[in-house]
Amino acid sequence: MTLAYRFTTIFFFILLKTFFRLKVINVEKVPEKGGVIVVSNHVSHLDPLVIGVAVRKRQSSFMAKSGLFKIPLIGAFVKTFSFPVDRDNPQPSTIKEAVKRLKKGEIVVMFPEGGRSRDGSLLDAKRGTVMIAALSKAVVVPAFIEGTDKALPAGAKRIRLSNIKVYFGDPIKIKEAGTGKDFQEKIGSDIMDAIKSLKLRVKS
Repeated sequence: MTLAYRFTTIFFFILLKTFFRLKVINVEKVPEKGGVIVVSNHVSHLDPLVIGVAVRKRQSSFMAKSGLFKIPLIGAFVKTFSFPVDRDNPQPSTIKEAVKRLKKGEIVVMFPEGGRSRDGSLLDAKRGTVMIAALSKAVVVPAFIEGTDKALPAGAKRIRLSNIKVYFGDPIKIKEAGTGKDFQEKIGSDIMDAIKSLKLRVKS
């Protein structure tokens, strides 16, 4: 973990803990070493920050939409911990980069729905996430974020104070081998079912 990444996550942890009463549940479900894909629901621009802070004992890599890399200053900052992805049409180079990082033992945070859900409902997993999981065979850890949709909902121009919680679920191990359509659909279904199960437990 780089010193800059450690400093950044500590700073934002204190910030989120102070103003949003951040609570992280079952982060021990995330393995301490080896390639890991953390998959989560996505309802706010705050979600990547929240996941990064929650898993702060390990440095995470994020897949960020390619347009962010073209913005002056912001692009340079995002580049330090992310790599670009075209969410509507993921390129082979993006898939290869994610798989390479996972095989090197890194954590890659992904939002399988591809974009933010404006009403909080869970969408189907996009092809890119499923392909990366299938090709890397990395452990997949589901997560569910609660409260960021109130703190910074889609379309909002300013942040509101709201309690934020992150729940982690049991790791999913991909034991089978295959890249066919049925195999990928099963992985996508397993991923979203795991996130849905967390959501139901939280809301019950």
